[in-house]
Amino acid sequence: MLAPKRVRYRKQHRPRPMSGLSKGHTEVYVGEYGLKAVTPGWITARQIEAARVAMTRAIKRGGKVRITIFPDRAITRKPLETRMGSGKGAPDHWVAPVKPGRVMFELSGVSEELAREAMRRAAHKLPVKTKFVKREGAE
Repeated sequence: MLAPKRVRYRKQHRPRPMSGLSKGHTEVYVGEYGLKAVTPGWITARQIEAARVAMTRAIKRGGKVRITIFPDRAITRKPLETRMGSGKGAPDHWVAPVKPGRVMFELSGVSEELAREAMRRAAHKLPVKTKFVKREGAE
């Protein structure tokens, strides 16, 4: 699963709810087809891996899958049945914050109908609403 090799600070502030649109990577740059987020949310490293596996199985190891998001934000959690207080919990898992307009996955080297099916399967694994996009100038 994806996780940073090392981070400057183990524990981060819990962010406010996301507002606004994505600043970068709003178009398909490298591949031919992409999966774009329509709603904001946090995508965990497990969800990214599940979507990647679903896509690679759908295209039967043909073509190239690129992941353009990375889970670099630590989410902490206190153990179950622990009393209140005594500090912040330990890091539990990693998430990638995604705003609307962000292209999360790119796919190349396959036909459009196969790419649509692969992206549809990947979208079922993600907690945000998505849409299928094509690169400008791609047939």
